[in-house]
Amino acid sequence: NQSNAASSDWWKGGSGRMVDSQYYLPNDTGISSLDCGEAFRLLSPQEKKYAHYLSRAAWYGGLVVLMQTSPESPNIFVLLQKVLEKRNSVFIFQAFLVYAAGLYANMGNYKSFGDTKFIPNLPKFKALIWASRAFQEQPTEIKTLWDSCCCRLYSLEDKQKQLGLGDKGITTYFSGNCCLEDAEVTQKFLDSKKLSAYNTRLFKKENGGKTCYEVRLASAVKQECESCCGTFCFGDKDFTVTRGDYAPLMEKVCSSLQQAQSYAANENQKKMLENYRRSFTLGSVDAHKEGSRFWIKDKGPIVESYIGFIESYRDPFGSRGEFEGFVAVVNKAMSERFARLVSSAEMLLPELPWPKEFEKDTFLKPDFTSLDVLSFAGSGIPAGINIPNYDDIRQSEGFKNVSLGNVLSVAYATKKEKLTFLKEEDKDLFIKWKGPSFEVQVGLHELLGHGSGKLFVQDDEGKFNFDQSKVINPETGEAVSSWYRGSETWDSKFTTIASSYEECRAECVGLYLCLNPQVLSIFGNEGQDAQDVVYINWLSMVRAGLLGLEFYTPESESWRQAHMQARFVILNVLLEAGEGFVGLQEVTGQDGKPDALITLDRSKIHTVGKNAIHRFLQKLQVLKATADVEGGRALYKKYSTVDDKGPHNFLRLRETVLLRKELGKCLINFRLQSDHVELVEYEGTAAGLITSFVERFRDDAEELEEQLMELNKTDTSCWC
Repeated sequence: NQSNAASSDWWKGGSGRMVDSQYYLPNDTGISSLDCGEAFRLLSPQEKKYAHYLSRAAWYGGLVVLMQTSPESPNIFVLLQKVLEKRNSVFIFQAFLVYAAGLYANMGNYKSFGDTKFIPNLPKFKALIWASRAFQEQPTEIKTLWDSCCCRLYSLEDKQKQLGLGDKGITTYFSGNCCLEDAEVTQKFLDSKKLSAYNTRLFKKENGGKTCYEVRLASAVKQECESCCGTFCFGDKDFTVTRGDYAPLMEKVCSSLQQAQSYAANENQKKMLENYRRSFTLGSVDAHKEGSRFWIKDKGPIVESYIGFIESYRDPFGSRGEFEGFVAVVNKAMSERFARLVSSAEMLLPELPWPKEFEKDTFLKPDFTSLDVLSFAGSGIPAGINIPNYDDIRQSEGFKNVSLGNVLSVAYATKKEKLTFLKEEDKDLFIKWKGPSFEVQVGLHELLGHGSGKLFVQDDEGKFNFDQSKVINPETGEAVSSWYRGSETWDSKFTTIASSYEECRAECVGLYLCLNPQVLSIFGNEGQDAQDVVYINWLSMVRAGLLGLEFYTPESESWRQAHMQARFVILNVLLEAGEGFVGLQEVTGQDGKPDALITLDRSKIHTVGKNAIHRFLQKLQVLKATADVEGGRALYKKYSTVDDKGPHNFLRLRETVLLRKELGKCLINFRLQSDHVELVEYEGTAAGLITSFVERFRDDAEELEEQLMELNKTDTSCWC
């Protein structure tokens, strides 16, 4: 039967071939706890309760990610919750624990960093489920759950190996019959109705030979509203806008936010939460934008947070936001450094390579803090964040930057013996200066990378935010001839390349401005130490570009991770600079297997390197500012291409990278106990991570699991 086949053929991934190691999590996958005990203990009772209820809201909302990842993720999650809640001595298999921990950490069975599927690294998965106490007590329910997900659990059919749209992969942001053309026409429809795609999913049906689309808004309420819902004719297509996606989860999010509101420290926080609740209740992105405005005004809070449909990295079209929520406590000592960087921003911005007309009219000094994460719900935990992502707010009202200090301290720690592709003498410097250099890069990337640059816009009334008669395109020497119109945004125009392109621009700003002695001094780096920080920052970027090849899929000629594509682009730009600045050789390792060696001439960073980034960074900003989609795509494709032509055989190098790839890490968030609000910490193991998730939802586990299964069942036919 299918259930047995799924388990017995595990090592073939359903294809008859041995499974590539990139499709399972090794038993020695690193798992680390985030240290925030001291930061939490310094909170007042009111602040602890505020943090607790915000965390509850984030964790409930984070379950949405299961339904944004793959058709099988929700049911695998429920199966694991039921089995691991009552786990017994049979669960001594590390591979089982690592798979479960990986599913929890990624909120689904696709890696949050790279978007590849991972399957259990053992053949006895079904046998362990059947030997569990949960199966002994509820055999029919557990078998039904198993049958609902077992085939996809192990399947490595080509389309199911990675996330993507149409024949390029799996996505649940779109029904299974959607393709790129459907996404494009829907974006035009949404623009015409001034609706954001951030909190939507798209479902396509054929009705009497006519194509009909349902645009579903995430909201607690399901009733239609006159302002945004209804059926509309757009060209030769019918669009119906509905509400109620993830309704029971949105309801729980809103309830927790309401409880948090009672412990808010000020009016800005209260109004922020009130608008977030309105957004998640009604499915209104405008309400979330209003909440974000109050969030920006809430300067220097002790407990920082953000929640909603935020980052669009995993939408294959680049417009829909994955749910994310975090709660963190300010690290005052580190935040002082970032505050000094903010104070220097207006002096540093003119150093960027584009003309002043291409920079924002006014730099709105943001809050920039270092935070120790208490809770982070979503598919993964970043090192830094620059939000909100709404272009109109960022340009005219401001934004906030956060660096997640306790994430940086564990996620980017590296042992010398695991460092690849570097000379021995570089490895020692890398170990010593990777942390300090990354701190500088994150600060510049978030504040002056994402925080810089103007978009030229003509609003609905025909008014321009730049002088058409005077502004000259520095790349052409002619007047600016293109811009954003009406409700068009960066994401809606540049769609599939928007996220990676913007990450590339921000990374380039970090490389460019880290050469400034004042920046280095702000972070406590002087003299030779400062020069070492610069060298390792540039060397890290070049090495990351090579490592990025892991996240490229030759079969579909597509990239699966925005940041790693960006770093590969930068590697190519610096290789193109020539003059022996960057070296990339294919060599044979000490083990006799293919290897590679990266070199960087540190004496040429301030000349060859800086000039190359100067030219490229100006191009990136000018194309972005002028909404030149055609030019932007052509430029980015040129440097993103992975092939076996030219001086470097990147397809062969990709195989070397996969052969010697580093293990990823899973990070354990904490659980805030209710009543007196105590911090519950877990050991940095797969078992510890699992326990944190099982206990996190224990109070209403049965209700939650039923809701997840019912939500998933409703859309089952849409993924075929």
